[in-house]
Parts: sequence; structure tokens; C-alpha cells
Amino acid sequence: MDTIASLFSFITWPVSWVIVQFHKVYGAIFGPDTGWAWGLSIVSLVILIRICLIPLFVKQIKATRAMQTLQPEMKKIQERYKNDRQRQSEEMMKLYKESGTNPLSSCLPILAQSPFFFALYHVLAAIASGKKIGVIDAGLLESARNAHIFGAPLAAKFFSSDSQVSALHASLTDVRIVTAIMIVLMSASQFYTQRQLMTKNVDTTVKTPFMQQQKMLMYVFPIMFAVLGVNFPVGVLIYWLTTNVWTMGQQMYVIHNNPTPGSKAQAAYLERLTKHVTQHGKIRRRSEKAIVKAIVAKGRDRNEFERKFVNALNKAGLAAQPDGTVTKSVAQAAAQTEDGAVAGTTTATATAAARRQQPKRQSKSQRQSGGTKAGDSPSLEKSDAPQDAKPAAAKQPEKPGSGTRSKAQSGQRKGGPQRPKSPSKK
Repeated sequence: MDTIASLFSFITWPVSWVIVQFHKVYGAIFGPDTGWAWGLSIVSLVILIRICLIPLFVKQIKATRAMQTLQPEMKKIQERYKNDRQRQSEEMMKLYKESGTNPLSSCLPILAQSPFFFALYHVLAAIASGKKIGVIDAGLLESARNAHIFGAPLAAKFFSSDSQVSALHASLTDVRIVTAIMIVLMSASQFYTQRQLMTKNVDTTVKTPFMQQQKMLMYVFPIMFAVLGVNFPVGVLIYWLTTNVWTMGQQMYVIHNNPTPGSKAQAAYLERLTKHVTQHGKIRRRSEKAIVKAIVAKGRDRNEFERKFVNALNKAGLAAQPDGTVTKSVAQAAAQTEDGAVAGTTTATATAAARRQQPKRQSKSQRQSGGTKAGDSPSLEKSDAPQDAKPAAAKQPEKPGSGTRSKAQSGQRKGGPQRPKSPSKK
């Protein structure tokens, strides 16, 4: 480990300078010789490095998304060459080269911060041996050697000898308890981070070498940290535990807000987004608009969770737009317009219906009786008696051959009640 750390000795000066600057700030609060001042200086160094690595982390996310888009092509290659592993690997590497993706992109943040890790290890090893390094002079060296974290010196290791620990004014039991707890927490946080990635943020519908690699890292990294952690000084354990916690929180944020398509995290995210959109009828965040825009652009290539999201919006009378926004569907808007028009014209419709109301038509018996009921129109009242009718006594039988028409010819019945004239004829 010392040999590897010496390879990064060129970066020890900037690392030691950053630690000293943070120590000045925390030393004024907690005291220059306390473990809190030096420990928080190391934690602040981690935070500063990880902030600088955020652009690299974004690049890692994009590369991971690009790997996800290749999942259908990977599946085809697997099915085509399922009996030829060598040809399958060759076709996979060819696909990676053509698409410009790299399955090792998930390791970029670890590789990028490795020089800072070994430089910090080199600085703490020099403090443990009592050697000045970088900008740490004799006064700062003595202050760092006297600093303890829960009774363990910053430069002490799990396998440090009793004489080495005694020279640092500490107890070997305290050193081993503190280092053992830190090693367990460091390995557990690393394992949880990889397991969270595998169980929540990976499309499990397609089996690829990328998934096998992630599964391998889930077990390899924690074991590696547990084995190598016994040789790390307490200060380096603080550094690595802090960076693991940062990575875990950063990954939880990404999984919660920008999950991988087809993963369980995407199903939970789209369910939350559906509830929000149906309640408020709009999308507020830019990241949400980007996800909806990507879902709309997929068309028929949407996965099960994305189709469920689109169908839920349609049931709520909403429609996702190509720009990522959500608007009311055409059917919903037409229904609302029609409802408003009907509600606004109820009185006018009732009035018009009353105006169009026609009088009831008289039945045959009413016309024969010659009477009218209440409510009948006066215009229908006509006398059923024939006009210019003569008295019954004066009636004389018609002579045959006369020019006068008989009653039968004129439409009148020979016996019984006479049929009234139609109201429509005068």
C-alpha cells in the first residue's frame, strides 16, 4: 500500500494544503489539537472532491442510460449466439464500440478519486511516522499526532503494534474497536449501495453482462474493503466511510428522481407522478418534463410501466404532450364545453319549449259531441250542425232525376247521427 501511495506523491501537496485550510476553520471552533478539528477537515476534503466529481457523475449517469437503450440489441445477440459464448462476447464488444458506450463507466467515480485516496493515505502514513509532508510543518504534525477520534489516533491502524499505539498516546483496544466499527460500516454502506442499484434501478427483463458485472461488484467491493481496511489508518477510514455515505445518498437521489427505464424504481416514480399530475393537472419540475417527453417519444416501444402511466393520464382526461407537458384531452375539453353550454341555456330552452307547445288535437268523440274541454284552443270550436239546414217537417224526398244531389251523394249518412264536417274545411 505504501508503494502504491508513493506513486501519487505528486498530489500530496494540494491534498495536505486543503486539509490544513479546513483545519484552521474547525480548529478555531473545536480547538486545533482535537480529533473533531482534524476529522471534520478530512470529511470536508471528501465533500469538496465529490462536488468536483459531479460532472463525472453526470457523465456516468448518461453512460448508464445509453447502456439501457442497448438492452434490446443485447437480448437479440444473446438469443442469436446463445450456444457460442465467444461469438456472443465479440458481438457485445462490437455493439459497445459502435454505440460509443462502455460497461465500465460505473467505475469512473471510484477511479477518479483514487489519486486523492492514495495521496491522503501517504499524508497520514507520514504523520504516523513523524515526518513532515506537503504544507504540514512540525507544529501541525504534532497537533495531528495528538488528535484522537473516540480514543483512536488518526494515524493508527487495526494491526498497529502496542508500541506504535502507545507512542501516539492511545490504547490498542480502543484503536481496534474504533477501526473494526468503521470497517464494518464502510463495507455495509458499499454493499447497500450496490444492492440498491441491482434491486431497484436495473431493468431485470434483460440479462446482460453489464448486470452480471454489477452483481459481481456488489459482493467484491465490500469484501475488498473489509480485507484492505485493516491496513488503513483511522483518517483514511474516515475518508472512505464518508465517500461511501455520499455515494449512497447521491444514488438514492438519482433512483428517486431519475430511475432507469423498466426498473422497479421507475414503476414507483411513475406511480407518484401519476398521483401528482391527476391532482394538479400539470407538471412543475424540469426533470419530470424530460421524463414525460422521453416516454412520449418512445411511442409503441414503451415498457409496461410507461404504458400504465399513459393510460392512467387518459382515464383522468389528460394527455402527455411531446414537449413533456400535460394538457386536458380533446374529449375532456369538449365534454366540459358541452356541460357549460347546457347549464347556461337551461332557462332559454325551457322558454322556447313553452313557446313551441301546440294545442292538443281533439278526439273523434269530442268532435262528434261538438263540445270542447277546458284548455282546448278556441280556434277549434265549430258548430257540427250543417249550415242552412231545413226543418225536419219541411223535408221532402228528392225526385229521381233532379239536379239536386242526394244526402248520400253529398257525403251525409241516410240515418242516424250526421258526421260533422272536418274542422279544416269551411
